[in-house]
Parts: sequence; structure tokens; C-alpha cells
Amino acid sequence: MSAIDDLPPLREVIAQHGLSARKALGQNFLLDLNLTSKIARQAGDLQGVSVLEVGPGPGGLTRGLLAEGAKRVLVIEKDARCQPALEEIKTAYPGRLEILEGDALKVNPMDHLTPPMRIVANLPYNVGTELLVRWLTPASWPPVWDSLTLMFQREVADRIVAQPGSKAYGRLAVLAQWRCEARIAMSLPPEAFSPPPKVSSAVVHLKALPEPRFAADPKVLERVVAQAFNQRRKMLRAALKGIVQDLEGCLREAGIAPTDRAEVVPLEAFCALARVVKNAV
Repeated sequence: MSAIDDLPPLREVIAQHGLSARKALGQNFLLDLNLTSKIARQAGDLQGVSVLEVGPGPGGLTRGLLAEGAKRVLVIEKDARCQPALEEIKTAYPGRLEILEGDALKVNPMDHLTPPMRIVANLPYNVGTELLVRWLTPASWPPVWDSLTLMFQREVADRIVAQPGSKAYGRLAVLAQWRCEARIAMSLPPEAFSPPPKVSSAVVHLKALPEPRFAADPKVLERVVAQAFNQRRKMLRAALKGIVQDLEGCLREAGIAPTDRAEVVPLEAFCALARVVKNAV
């Protein structure tokens, strides 16, 4: 018996169903159910809340979310081997778990969930950043989700919360902090996982703001930021070459020195530049 429900400990579940983690799927399983419950609690009070989880694997975090009171959990799992273990959880929590087998990059969860909802996941390393960018750049804002509570490699987590002037500051920091309150909620050592990854991990909590911090056209801002950081060692007058005709004039109008590099430009200035660029096109 586990510490959070009447289902078997995860080591038994993994052994019973032959669920060795597959590197090709970016899998690293969390085995400590008290730890998965702690991660679930980082998403706040889950009573009456619908939750989307991507990559549940054998269901450790899934069980944490359900034990913490989530009204409904929708999981998207690509690995068909995990289905029997997830079905056992579904039986133990009647009417509260829905399982979708498929690629999270191709499945639209909103065909199965209605907002408000939260997204909580130990994301597979190989798709984590792409999923985050998708969730941060929906067609309209505010998004269908209230918050994201996501586990990443520590390096990626640091990039999400990074401040200007740091080596970690880049496109992810700008996209995340423009529309969200972002913080690192907890850290996890490699030995918390099976198999242990070569790097530490961290859980990041992002709470959606009602409106972006500063006015800017999302597509223009994304293009400016992506191009600026694509050549982050270059001065912006070179890195952003071709994005607009009078580039140096636009940079100065936004309060940015043409000789600045992207890593020193704060969020507010990037948004100002996006506004100037849009008006100049």
C-alpha cells in the first residue's frame, strides 16, 4: 500500500507491467508518491479543478493529483505500455480520470476539457520546451489554463525565470514573464528518478496574468525576440538586421542602444521595440 492511496507502490507497478523507462521517449519516472503529491500541491488547491497532465508514465503524478482532490484529470500518454497501469488508477478513482493515448504535440486537449483548468506535468525532456512555448503563445489571451506547474531540467527552469544580464536570460524568459508570474517551486535531484538523469530537475509554476505586462503584438514580439536571441553575441543592430528598414532609429525610439546585446534588454524594452517595429512596417 502506498502513502497516498490503496494502489501498489510505483516500483511494484513498474515491475508488474514491465515499464522500463525509454530514453527515446524522454522518460524518467518519479517513484516517490509523497514527492508526486508535493508536486501536485504546487498547483494550489485542486478541489473542483480540472487538470491536464502530459506524459504520466506509470501514473505517479496522476495519483498525486487525484489524491489531492482534482475533480477530473485528463492524461495524454504516447507509450501504450503505460495504459494498463493508468487503467488501474482510473478504476481506483471512478469517473475522475480520462486517458488519451497519443502524442501531446498532436492532440487537442480542449476537445476533452473545458476551462478553467490547470496543467500539471513531469514533461518528457524531448518535448517539454516546445509544449511550454505552445501554451505561452495561444491565439488569444488569457489562455484556457489558469496555471502551469511543470517539471523541467534545471537548466530549462532557470531559463524560464532568468533576469536580464544573466546567461540564462533569453526567449523563454521573455515569453514566460510577459504573460505570467513565473517562479521555481521546488528542485529535485537526479536520484529522485528512475533511471536517474544526468542533470537536476526543477518544478516551475507559471500563473497566467489577466493581461500581458506590457502592450505588444504577440507575433511581432515573438519574431523580434527570436531573432535577437538567435545571435545573442551580436549587437542588436546586427542581430536584428533586416527586420525593419530604419533599425537603429527603431531601437533608439524603444530606448535601446543599437550596440546593446539581447541579453541586457529588459522585457519592457522588447515590448516597446515590438510596438515600434509594428508601426514601422
